[in-house]
Amino acid sequence: MKIQGETRSDRVEREILRAATAAFVAKGYDGTSMEEIATKAGVSKQTVYKHFTDKETLFGEVVTSTAVYANDIVESVTTLLSEAEFIKGGLRQLSHLIVKMLLDAELLKLRRLIISNADRMPQLGRSWYENGFERMLGSMASCFRELTSRGLLKTPDPQIAASHFFGMLLWIPMNEAMFTGAVRGSEADLVRHADASLEAFLGIYGVRQGG
Repeated sequence: MKIQGETRSDRVEREILRAATAAFVAKGYDGTSMEEIATKAGVSKQTVYKHFTDKETLFGEVVTSTAVYANDIVESVTTLLSEAEFIKGGLRQLSHLIVKMLLDAELLKLRRLIISNADRMPQLGRSWYENGFERMLGSMASCFRELTSRGLLKTPDPQIAASHFFGMLLWIPMNEAMFTGAVRGSEADLVRHADASLEAFLGIYGVRQGG
């Protein structure tokens, strides 16, 4: 797929990152070779090295780009969570998006891969956290701060409220997936879990209409 304004070099880099992500997730860091990534991307090994100096650098780019992409989606939704959208159930839709996206099978495998390599490549875990989850917390806190200023939520500390929001949504299913390798239940089960978590969150931070 061609992206408007994307140069040939940008497109090649995107294809390499996509191929590398698939390879790392399927075979792990040690089991993946630059030659295999080049083949999957449809380029020469020299081209891969031209864009990424070594395998560790490429793995780092995969980690960072995936984290940034996930945060960008959440950030774009929170930015659009206006008063009207909030009242129509915008926060509920956002909670569904978060559990579905962050519990995606490929994303979970990549997360486990980062953790398994944390001792020898600690900077990758930090990059994953800072570019992904930490930014998501900031985006969510800003959203809650704005909704509180409009009288739609009551969050004395929006940052803590954001951590509670993500914690309620993800603590059980994320830990289960990280330790067992899979999310138990169907997508409908995840949606029910998200709805129950949001109900508990709004029980603490919600504002009753007319009061």
